[in-house]
Amino acid sequence: MAASSGGDRFGEMDFSTFLISLASNVSIHLDPTHKAYDVALAKQTIDILEMLRAKTAGNRTEEEERLIEGLLYQTRVAYVDAIKK
Repeated sequence: MAASSGGDRFGEMDFSTFLISLASNVSIHLDPTHKAYDVALAKQTIDILEMLRAKTAGNRTEEEERLIEGLLYQTRVAYVDAIKK
C-alpha cells in the first residue's frame, strides 16, 4: 500500500495552517493531562513561532500577520500560566 501524502485528510498545507499546527503543539505540550506534556518543548515551539515571525517579516499577508501575532500572544500567555502552577 502506497503512503498517503495526507493532503486529502488534512487539506492543503499553507503558511497559516503551519502556524496553527505549531500553536496546537504548544497547547498539547502545556496540557498536564496529555501524554506529550512537556513545558520545555512548548517553549521551544514558541521560540520557533517567534523565529518564523522574524524571518518572514515583510512577506506575510495581513491575515497571516494577524494570525501569527495572535498565536504568539495566546501561546505566550498559556506558557506563563503553565509555569506559574
